[in-house]
Amino acid sequence: MRSVTTYPVAQHAKSPRRSPKEQSGGLAVLKEIAIIVISALVLSFLIKTFLVQSFYIPSASMENTLVTGDRVMVSRLTPGLIDLERGDIVVFVDPGGWLQPYTPPDRGPVGNAITAGLTVVGLLPSDTGEHLIKRAIGLPGDHVVCDDECANDGGPVQVNGVPIDESLYLKPGNSPSGGKAFDVTVPQDMLFVMGDHRQNSADSRFNTSKPGGGFVPVDNVVGTAFSTVWPLDRMEWHSNPASVFVDVPDEAASAPEPSA
Repeated sequence: MRSVTTYPVAQHAKSPRRSPKEQSGGLAVLKEIAIIVISALVLSFLIKTFLVQSFYIPSASMENTLVTGDRVMVSRLTPGLIDLERGDIVVFVDPGGWLQPYTPPDRGPVGNAITAGLTVVGLLPSDTGEHLIKRAIGLPGDHVVCDDECANDGGPVQVNGVPIDESLYLKPGNSPSGGKAFDVTVPQDMLFVMGDHRQNSADSRFNTSKPGGGFVPVDNVVGTAFSTVWPLDRMEWHSNPASVFVDVPDEAASAPEPSA
């Protein structure tokens, strides 16, 4: 009788199974990561909505204080908790017709969605083409003047009868009026604004035929720029130039007393 040689049957190695404890541990980690990410997005959205928002500078109208490509941080506490002051750098929604029609760049469906989402939560600066940034020169009730002599000779702008020295922030070589004469009294709840680069700023001086007569409704103000954060070599704090307007009286104080 022939002997039959038997060989052991090879057994396939079984892949290790995760224990229920290990599986629940992995889910717990993913859950914690999701909570952290969502919390960070919500916090960023709340900060952008109520405290601080970033904006991209698209033009040269605020040189040399701000240049094209700068990213600035804007406090949303002003106006509101903090009053607007003369000299503030204000970001505001176009009152109507100041800006050319804007077509956002097409980044494709996914890119557009991501960009919109990151902008909404405040992780990308706003560059929708709906905002402008200028310096508030006249507050509600202020009388802001630069007559023909002032415009022709490069004389100082006057606010409530007081000449102001704007050399602290005007771009070197610019005249205070940019060669444009004006004589305006700022309506209630409005602002008179000009860019620091007076020769290259389509501001209140040049929009008198537009809605609002060249003035900016206070309600359109998003906030005040307080810092340049990008590029790094241009990081700077923008404090209010209070010394420029220190001698300017409130319009109410400078107005004549009503007769009895």
